[in-house]
Amino acid sequence: MIRVEGLTKDYGLRRAIEDLTFDAQKGEILGFLGPNGAGKTTTMRILTGYMPPTSGTAQVAGFDVVDQSLEVRRRVGYMPETVPLYPDMTVFDYLKFMADLRQVANAEDRVDELLERLGLLDRAESYIANLSKGMRQRVGLAQALVHSPEVLILDEPTIGLDPAQIIEVRNLIKELGKDHTILLSTHILSEAQQVCNRVMIINRGRIVAEDTPERLQDRLTGSRRVSVQVGGDGDGLASVVASVPGVARLTEKEDGRLEFETVPGMDPRAEVARAIIQAGYDLLEMRPYGVSLEEIFLQLTRDEPTPPQPAEEEMLDESMSDMKDLNLKS
Repeated sequence: MIRVEGLTKDYGLRRAIEDLTFDAQKGEILGFLGPNGAGKTTTMRILTGYMPPTSGTAQVAGFDVVDQSLEVRRRVGYMPETVPLYPDMTVFDYLKFMADLRQVANAEDRVDELLERLGLLDRAESYIANLSKGMRQRVGLAQALVHSPEVLILDEPTIGLDPAQIIEVRNLIKELGKDHTILLSTHILSEAQQVCNRVMIINRGRIVAEDTPERLQDRLTGSRRVSVQVGGDGDGLASVVASVPGVARLTEKEDGRLEFETVPGMDPRAEVARAIIQAGYDLLEMRPYGVSLEEIFLQLTRDEPTPPQPAEEEMLDESMSDMKDLNLKS
C-alpha cells in the first residue's frame, strides 16, 4: 500500500531526507521514529501529496504521489501533529464539512458513526474552541478517518491525551491496522513497541534501522537475555544454569531472579528449564527480555541531528494552510 524508493528531498542547500526506501502492506502498522529534524514530517508530507520529492518515487495505494496526486489524496487520511481545526465550528459541523469536501456518501451517518467510535457523541454540539487538547486530538483523528481511507498517516496521534485516552486511541489504531495501512510517527517509544508491527528509525534524513522491535533488540545485542524465577530461595540455582552449554553471563538480582545471556546463535532455554526442574527447583517463570526500544533509539541516533534550516521550519508551521489546500483540491 505504501512503496518508497530512493526518496530524496532538498530544501535549498539542505538535504532533509536522502535515498529512503521502504514499504508497508495492508494490515501493517509501521512506526516511524527519529529525533526532531530527522526528516519524518518531510516524508509524511511527500506521501500525502503536499510537496513533491527532489528525486525518487513514492506510491500510495498503487498511485504515484506526484503524477497521480489527487488519487493519492482520496485514499490517504492524514493527521498532522498540530491538527488544523476551525475553532468557531461545532464538532459535528466540522466533521460534516470535512465529509462533504471529501464527497462522502451519507455524510451525516458517517459522522455519527465516527462520533460514537471516538467517544465524541456528547461533544457533537460543542465548539472546537472550547475543547480540551485531548478532545481536539480525537476530532483530528476523526477527520482523518471520515472518508474511510485505505492508508492512514498519523503524526503523534496521542500527544496531549490523558492515560485513559491514550489507551483508547492505541487500541483504536491497532483495530484500524487490521484493515488499513498505517504509518505512525511517535516520540513515545513504548507506544511504537506496543502498537507497531515494524519500526523504522530515521536519523539525519537516512533510515538507520528497520525491523520488528524484537529483532532490533536481538540484532543490537547479538544475544538473547533471559530472566528466571524459581520458588524458594534459589540457593545454588546460578551454578545449575551456568553448567548449561550456551549460557553466558549470569546476574543474581536482589528480588531472587536470575538473569543470563545466551551465546550468540544459540538458544539454550529448553535445556536450562530441564536442568532447573531436574535439580529440584520449582520453575515459576522464564521469559526473554532485551534492551528497550529507547536504548536502541539512543544508540542509533546518538549523533546530534543537524537543526532544520529556516526553509523547513517555515514549512513545518504550515499545517493549517496545507490541510485547507488539501481539502479544496480533493
